[in-house]
Amino acid sequence: MSTAPSSPATSSEFGTLSEEHWIEPLNDGSHVLIRPLKPEDRQREADFIAGLSAEARHFRFLCSMREVSPALLDQLMAVNFKDSVAYIAVAHQDGKLIEVGVSRYAVGGDGEQCECAITVADAWRHRGLAVALMRHLIETARRNGLKQMFSLDSAANTGMHELVRFLGFTTRQDPNDATQVIHTLSLQPGA
Repeated sequence: MSTAPSSPATSSEFGTLSEEHWIEPLNDGSHVLIRPLKPEDRQREADFIAGLSAEARHFRFLCSMREVSPALLDQLMAVNFKDSVAYIAVAHQDGKLIEVGVSRYAVGGDGEQCECAITVADAWRHRGLAVALMRHLIETARRNGLKQMFSLDSAANTGMHELVRFLGFTTRQDPNDATQVIHTLSLQPGA
């Protein structure tokens, strides 16, 4: 699950968080652009979700769905880069720029922890993309002063189990639902 270091395409001196982006080399030698989700990505995000396998959609949303509703898409697009952050990975395919992965978090009511989620297109799995997306998300959460990140996932999602173990999360059974687990990462220095 290792991935080579990314090349920052901008630095904090040159713009805000919403302008950051990175060119990420993946394990298979391909590259993707990782950048913040923008309002003009609305159709790209809808197409990405529509292109996921039924299993990938189920693991991401913890329910079965055929297509994303306009209300859910509104919620997914509502990012402010403080209380809610989303990074997408885009790549060229057949002369078109498509979304191949997304990581996001939303801050909880206590202002100290955030719930995260990550989804990678089926054809882009096992290339190190999930690790790259999550590392940027974790770094942003730390910069924003959050203390803990967690993810609520299906106990059957073995890909997520591997990813979070690699990134240092701890995992426990969800006390309210035996079919789910909770992965937690301390964002404090030295943790």
